[in-house]
Amino acid sequence: MNRLGRSAVEVSALSFGGAAIGNLYTEVGGEQAHEAVDAAWQRGIRYFDTAPHYGLGLSERRLGAALRDRPRDRYTLSTKVGRRLEPSDGAGDDLAGGFAVPATHRRVWDFSADGIRRTLESSLERLGLDRVDVVYLHDPDEHAEAAFREGYPALEKLRSEGVVGAIGAGMNQAEMLTRFVRDTDVDVVLCAGRYTLLDQSALTGLLPAAHERGTSVVIGGAFNSGLLANPQPGAKYNYTVAPSDLVQRALRLKSVAHRHGTTLRAAALAFCAAHPAVASVLVGARSALEVRDCAHQFAARVPAAFWQELRAKGLLPADAPVPAEAPSKEPS
Repeated sequence: MNRLGRSAVEVSALSFGGAAIGNLYTEVGGEQAHEAVDAAWQRGIRYFDTAPHYGLGLSERRLGAALRDRPRDRYTLSTKVGRRLEPSDGAGDDLAGGFAVPATHRRVWDFSADGIRRTLESSLERLGLDRVDVVYLHDPDEHAEAAFREGYPALEKLRSEGVVGAIGAGMNQAEMLTRFVRDTDVDVVLCAGRYTLLDQSALTGLLPAAHERGTSVVIGGAFNSGLLANPQPGAKYNYTVAPSDLVQRALRLKSVAHRHGTTLRAAALAFCAAHPAVASVLVGARSALEVRDCAHQFAARVPAAFWQELRAKGLLPADAPVPAEAPSKEPS
C-alpha cells in the first residue's frame, strides 16, 4: 500500500476505476459489474474510484453495493465533485455524455462550497456509505477560477474537519494539475491519459513537481481509452477514434513487446507505475475477466531489453523512468 502525500490515506498500487461499470459507451449488467468488483478484491485491489458523472450515479450505486459487505477499514474509496446531478424530465439516453443509461438527470457544473457539500452528500447516499476517503475536483478545465477560489478551499475545509482523509483534482490534462500541485496543498492528483507509452506530457511539469512536493499522483487511462490494450484501426484513443499514425505507433510498440516475450498491456501498466511520484495506476474494467487480466499484466515483469529497444527506436524519451531503473518512491 502507498500513502497519498502526507495524508494517512493509503492505496493499492493497482486500483479499480468505476467508469466502465457505470455503462461507459455500452451497457454492463448489474451482476457483471458486481463480479468485476469482486474480482478486483480477490486480486488484492484495495483502492476504488468513482464519480457522479459515471452513468449519472450508476457507478456509485453499483460500487457501493459491491463493497457494502467488505470491512470499511480495509479499502480506500474516492469520488469526485464539480458535476452536480439534478433530476431531469428529459427522455432518451445519456450516450452524448458517454454513458448508456437513461437521461434521468442532468449534470450541472458547480464548484461552489455549497455545491461541493451537496454533491458529496448525494454521492454518499448513492454509495450507501458514511464516508469516502478521497475527494477530487472533477475536470475543472473551463472552471479554473471557481475551482481555485471556491472548490479547493471547500475541500480543504472538509479535510480539516475530518470528513475526508485526502483531497485533490482529477483531469485529462497535466498543466492545471501542475498548478494544483504547486499552488495548493492537495494530497494527490489523478492524471488520466497524459502519462502513457503514447503520451508523456505529464513528464515535463506535473510529475517532477509532484515528486519534489511530496504530492502523490494516480495515473488513469494507462491504455489511452483502449488503443494500448488492443491496437487496431477503429480503436479508441482518449475517448475518440484513434488517428492512423497513433495506431501505427501502438502497433510498433506491440511488436517490440512480443519480440521481448511480454505484452503491450503489461508494458503500458509497468511504465505508468515506474515513476517515483506515482502511487497507483487506475484501470477501468467492465468484467471479472478484464480485472483478472489487468492484475496479471500488472504483476508481470517486463524485460529491461524492451525498454532499451524503445529508447533506441525513439519510441520512449530517454528521461522517462522505467521499471528496471526506477529510483526510490520516496520524495526527494
